[in-house]
Amino acid sequence: MESVELWIYRTVHAVCLPVIHLHTTGAAMRVSQEDFEKAKDQLKLLKEDPGNEEKLKLYALFKQATEGPCSSPKPGMLDFVKKAKWDAWSSLGSLSKDSARQKYVDLVSSLVSSESSSQVKDTTPDSKHGYETLQVTTTDHITKIMLNRPEKKNAITTQMYKEIIQALEEAAKDDSVITVITGNGDYYCSGNDLNNFTNIPSGGIEKMAKDGAVLLENFVKHFIDFPKPLIAVVNGPAVGISVTLLGLFDIVYATDRATFHTPFSELGQSPEGCSSYMFPKIMGLSKANEMLLFNKKLTAGEAYAQGLVTEVFPDRTFEKEVWIRLKAYANLPKNSLALSKQLIRGVEKEKLHAVNCQECERLRERWLSDECLNAVMSFFGKKSKL
Repeated sequence: MESVELWIYRTVHAVCLPVIHLHTTGAAMRVSQEDFEKAKDQLKLLKEDPGNEEKLKLYALFKQATEGPCSSPKPGMLDFVKKAKWDAWSSLGSLSKDSARQKYVDLVSSLVSSESSSQVKDTTPDSKHGYETLQVTTTDHITKIMLNRPEKKNAITTQMYKEIIQALEEAAKDDSVITVITGNGDYYCSGNDLNNFTNIPSGGIEKMAKDGAVLLENFVKHFIDFPKPLIAVVNGPAVGISVTLLGLFDIVYATDRATFHTPFSELGQSPEGCSSYMFPKIMGLSKANEMLLFNKKLTAGEAYAQGLVTEVFPDRTFEKEVWIRLKAYANLPKNSLALSKQLIRGVEKEKLHAVNCQECERLRERWLSDECLNAVMSFFGKKSKL
């Protein structure tokens, strides 16, 4: 699904307000113009991008507080940046300037507070250097690649795509026996981040789509070619690319709190991660169609029953039980495991690379279609009204 965000979501980001970080004031009384100006200044101090949804809300509230209800003509459907902003502002209706000013200050305060509370990330002394979005460690013959953006539900940025590629390349060559991918916090991964790009390249949308397809194909290629046992430890909900890749893992362990969702058609897109081939093979054609065509979200139990997940554990004992097993696996002969995986997976490698190439080319075409643009703008319109 979300590979479209590699260019659509970023386009909206490019014209919205700058990233923000704020403090919570908790004031419920009418705010003064001075408070409003202070909130504007606080916004500029944020170090992390709050996301397109919050920026659209900020834009709308600011316009409502300074100009009143939206009276400008509605932009055309294909001018998706201006339309997203217009929809957000228009959705405020007849909200008074004073109320909009209050809501603006409250939103800025909540963003500041949220950023302050998320500044301290889970880190370990032996975490490898050179990663900003991951925590990569090697202990007990296990290389663990942890998606490390818990405050963003481990949404995958363009930088994270590149860092995961780097981490897989290093893990393939290190002395570890197995490699594990998991998430930090309550989510395994919420799919692609809405702000993967910040500037539209000189080549325009066509270049965005092409670059996104190239990055995605290279990313999936590293999972297809990974030489060691690769294990997913799904610690919470999983969305989009984080789900479609699971067919390329050797084992998938999940907490009973996890869910699995691939809402491609909601955004006018098509499957990726070799899921168009692996999902029907794993779970059968009709069950795969429910997920890939009709956006069915699976519980952990359903994913297990359909073969996508190897085993499900109670959330309260998930980490303990899984890591006991992983440490036992890591004591098995390294070369024997790697050679056995090659025998099991090697037969289909050529097929998987061909599927990956086809999927990425189809996605590139989808990202440039009016249908996809309209679906994404409809999605943004719904989000801006929440």
